Amino acid sequence: MRDTRRTRLGLLALLLAGFALITVDAHGRQPGERGPLDQARNVAAGVFGPVERTADSATRSVGSLFDGWGHSTADLTRIKSLQAQVSTLRTEVETGSQDRDRAAQLDALEKITAIGGLSTVPARLVALAPTQDGSWTATLDAGSRDGVAVDQTVITGDGLVGHVAGVGPQTCTVLLAVDPDSILGVRLAGSGPIGTAVGQDPHTLKVQFFDPQLKIPVGTPVLTLGTADAATSVPGVPVGTVTKVLDTPGQLTRTALVSTYVDETSVDTVGIVTRPVRNDPRDTMLPGAH
Repeated sequence: MRDTRRTRLGLLALLLAGFALITVDAHGRQPGERGPLDQARNVAAGVFGPVERTADSATRSVGSLFDGWGHSTADLTRIKSLQAQVSTLRTEVETGSQDRDRAAQLDALEKITAIGGLSTVPARLVALAPTQDGSWTATLDAGSRDGVAVDQTVITGDGLVGHVAGVGPQTCTVLLAVDPDSILGVRLAGSGPIGTAVGQDPHTLKVQFFDPQLKIPVGTPVLTLGTADAATSVPGVPVGTVTKVLDTPGQLTRTALVSTYVDETSVDTVGIVTRPVRNDPRDTMLPGAH
């Protein structure tokens, strides 16, 4: 039989069922006490009673099979064995799912970097948490020995993650774009009105556009402004979509809330842009544009 995920899941289900059956019969049972499965044995005995009188040897074999259930020492040994097998299978299934997710993220990253003409160092996220001062940061398993430097842009196949805030030999710290201290130059897709974005919450940016009369349809994509001559300010990276335009009468700017494309809580693989792009990719890296 081929070792497929479907096979492992089926075997896991059978083992769990067997484990539950043994545990139910053995749990709380004292010497001489009747277990839940004794009723099943009694039914079997009633059905096969006439046969027992004419085929006593066969009956003893069947009786031995049923009587094998419920002995505490044997059951405990079998339970421990099943627990070990279930644990192993569960780990294999979970690991297989994680590997598939990681491969999908890497494929998406390779696609967007090829379209945008980006040179990146792949890295994995090893920690994600707000620090004591309220900053939202992530730790990656790539550092200065891999060519990583402060202020470099960090992306996934979905879009912007943030920029490198600190670098060690083997790891680096990324200030996420959703952090309240993060300030980012952005533009609307298409016509390209520009503005500045700051973190609002773990999934939202607040963007102030410099035209107070600007009409901003909900759902409009927002990308990084950037320039084509610096790895620290990469243009055309997808940021998110406009979800709400705020009323700000008398203000010299137009304010909108933007829901980010990237969900940092589900990120595993990222790319750190280590060299400037040759040309502004414009809107080509947007989801659905390629």
